[in-house]
Amino acid sequence: MPERFEAIVVGGGPAGNAATLTLARGGVHVLQIERGEYAGAKNVQGAILYADAVEDMIPEFRDEAPLERHIVEQRMWMLDERSHVGTHYRSEDFNEERPNRYTILRAPFDKWFSATVKKAGALVICETTVLDLLRDGSGRVIGVKTDREGGEIHADVVILADGVNSLVAQRAGLRNEVKPDHVALAVKETHFLPSDVLEQRFNISGEEGVVIEAAGAVTEGMLGTGFIYTNKESLSVGIGCLVSDFVDTGVTPYGLLERFKQHPSIRQLLDGSEVKEYAAHLIPEGGYRAMPKLFGDGWLIVGDAAQMVNSLHREGSNMAMSSGRMAAETVVELRRNGQPMTAKALRLYREKLDASYVIKDLKKYRDLPSVLHRNKQFVTTYPRLLSRAAQTWIRVDGEDKKTKERAIAKSFLKGRSLRGLVGDAFKIARAMR
Repeated sequence: MPERFEAIVVGGGPAGNAATLTLARGGVHVLQIERGEYAGAKNVQGAILYADAVEDMIPEFRDEAPLERHIVEQRMWMLDERSHVGTHYRSEDFNEERPNRYTILRAPFDKWFSATVKKAGALVICETTVLDLLRDGSGRVIGVKTDREGGEIHADVVILADGVNSLVAQRAGLRNEVKPDHVALAVKETHFLPSDVLEQRFNISGEEGVVIEAAGAVTEGMLGTGFIYTNKESLSVGIGCLVSDFVDTGVTPYGLLERFKQHPSIRQLLDGSEVKEYAAHLIPEGGYRAMPKLFGDGWLIVGDAAQMVNSLHREGSNMAMSSGRMAAETVVELRRNGQPMTAKALRLYREKLDASYVIKDLKKYRDLPSVLHRNKQFVTTYPRLLSRAAQTWIRVDGEDKKTKERAIAKSFLKGRSLRGLVGDAFKIARAMR
């Protein structure tokens, strides 16, 4: 007789941990299945943690979680081959008692999150792969099939939180294979630096941190961004582009990262650092229009598996945790009301998402991925035009400012034409409405 639980969660990342924790605290007999040796075993990379999504579930997390630095400064750069034009925002307000954003290293953070899940009463089994979903005669999901001996496990509901590829959902026909232009491949390295050197180089102290995000020539005409996150004694350095662009151009991800690290604006920040870790992972970039159906008879999909990433604002972990929590809250609420886990009842999950920032933000930017993908001038032409304009304006060479203004205007008209400039502005405004 197959073992039975009230709920099964597939995946031990942020979405899966959030769902499992909420279920366990809600009195649900829940099993979480993770294919890695432990939660976070597959993650060596750094990331940004948004406090609000964690605080909704674990108010005291700042006292317990392995956090690196709280972010007090955000830098955004547009790079050409030899320079960058940028903006940054830094505020003492971010040195608040309960900071808003942190840098983290995913492996220790996921491990801590999983330990919190276990303390709540959930059963977590690792080194186990879910091969497929089990269904009854009506097609309703009734459990999972794993690679363990006698590996069929039954449940009233299955929550799929198994990442961007979501192979389980694909095999079960709940979603299509992810398209190359709907997913980015990001490569990252961890560069170790003494904390005093790091703090001096980035003008920070104590537990303060800085985030740099960069776009432009470093992606060689592909749609993507590079980044640097400051940790306690290391830097998370990486770059990512759409998989379809890597295929079309033949550029290698690691070669692109090397080019990024050698850019004059980046090279000095990494000087003297020691590289000890390298990782690559996929990030869903298709946004709202690439989302699959999120619920059905006996199943729900959350996080990256549901394409819940706001690529413009680089938000993913918060949406993963929020969606995992809301899926679990739906199950808890239905159980308390004695309702079966039918598609009609589980629609409540979608209603919760629709009322939250998750769907509202994804809807707002639903057209942006395709607009940027079709208009590569935003990462090729414009960084060069902005750099040339900044250098013309700043350089003092005996030429009057009026002439410089005309030269800058002429360069933009030559680079894109008046029609092109107006059209580009209209495209971006319409995609961000």
